[in-house]
Amino acid sequence: MSTRSHQGCWTCKRRRRRCDNARPSCRNCSERGATCEGYEVRLRWGAGIASRGHFTGADKPVKNSVPPRQRGRQRDLSRERKRRVELERDSALDGSRDSELAVSQGVVEDEVLFNEFMNNGINVLHSTTARDSMLHPRLPQLCQESGALSSICIAFQLALSSTDSSQFCEYFDTALRTFRSELACSTTLSDGTLTSGLLLCSIGLMHGLPWTMHLEGMHNILQSHGLDDLHPKPTQTHFRVHLLEVMGVMDLTCFSVGRQVPEIGIWRRYCQPATPRYGIEPVSGLPRTLLDLFAGIGVETTEQSLWDWPGETGSFLQCYLWEAHRLAGILTVRQRANISSTLIPKNNVSTWRQPAKCPADTSALVARVLASLDALRLASAERPTEDIFIKNAILFPMFVAGLEVGVLCCKPEWQQTIRKALLDSHQCEILLSLLEELWRKEDPNLNVHELARQRGLEIGLL
Repeated sequence: MSTRSHQGCWTCKRRRRRCDNARPSCRNCSERGATCEGYEVRLRWGAGIASRGHFTGADKPVKNSVPPRQRGRQRDLSRERKRRVELERDSALDGSRDSELAVSQGVVEDEVLFNEFMNNGINVLHSTTARDSMLHPRLPQLCQESGALSSICIAFQLALSSTDSSQFCEYFDTALRTFRSELACSTTLSDGTLTSGLLLCSIGLMHGLPWTMHLEGMHNILQSHGLDDLHPKPTQTHFRVHLLEVMGVMDLTCFSVGRQVPEIGIWRRYCQPATPRYGIEPVSGLPRTLLDLFAGIGVETTEQSLWDWPGETGSFLQCYLWEAHRLAGILTVRQRANISSTLIPKNNVSTWRQPAKCPADTSALVARVLASLDALRLASAERPTEDIFIKNAILFPMFVAGLEVGVLCCKPEWQQTIRKALLDSHQCEILLSLLEELWRKEDPNLNVHELARQRGLEIGLL
């Protein structure tokens, strides 16, 4: 609490504050931005003139020099006005300092969250142990190209780690507005803006928020600038090809639930003809030849073509993962055929046009999918440093196996296996809640996509 100053400057005396007697002006006044009135002795009176009594305020000892004094109420009002002016000035100075402090604290928090994304959150974006990540070293430069990218990175990190949903929503709304404004003004779609859009889609597919319309918007801009020209271009860098592949994987219908925008066909139209057909796509963790088959589901891929896929050479963990995806792909083809059969009478489909089926029945396929994923889990626990991000890719086969309601309702222990596997994130919780409702209703004809749309969900299996 401040005390009256007897030795301080005139300003501190008047304000009844403790003064540090610094010269030429005290620090108390300097910090508040007030003018220090100094320490000089003030002589208000001539010789013999009283400072109190009848001649108070007079400039000479005669009655006609005595100034008229304000009477009680006027005097009190004048003092109150002065006091309010001083308080408003002090509060304005304190408010400006508080706002500057809040801004600086916000900058520090943003930097901490961005660094956390660079060190940890970015690892969720791929399902292979990418020793030479293409995104990580380029991210600072990409943030300069896109004003929305840094906000999206922070929102992505909050989506993974924050327990404060209001903070995530604030950052996500800001990032969404900035990206939409940036996309509307974009004419060529820089790598930074394209990266922003893909990260925004990743947040959406993890939280069940609408995201496929962003893919459509980015595709429209790319298409208007010669995306259909499949010949290699001098400006089409390796990183640009990688971003296009990520778009292609996200666009695959089989990797989404409750999709709101129809599949564009990016993988089949652009990635499959224009990029090499070997190696592993890092986001999905799958061989590109297997992704070619997934992209053909509903077009030309059959159960038999997935059953006959020869596989590729990889680690034991990768082989478990690829086997689970291959068999889940067969289940996906079968599930789509069952949905179509409820819409189109079987008598209208010629026998010679029936797709070739694999010999395994549905129950055996579900068992083999879950067995492969369980083997992957055990092997990962046994070798924790090998392909540490491969478990990011188990959602698709696990969820597809869970959609076989007729099989799962007869195998409660398999339901429990799926429950234990889908406990890692908010995305897993949403997917598990959809499966739980299917199992509870025990209706094999219930469409999970319609169920998701009724809840306003558009969620991914990546």
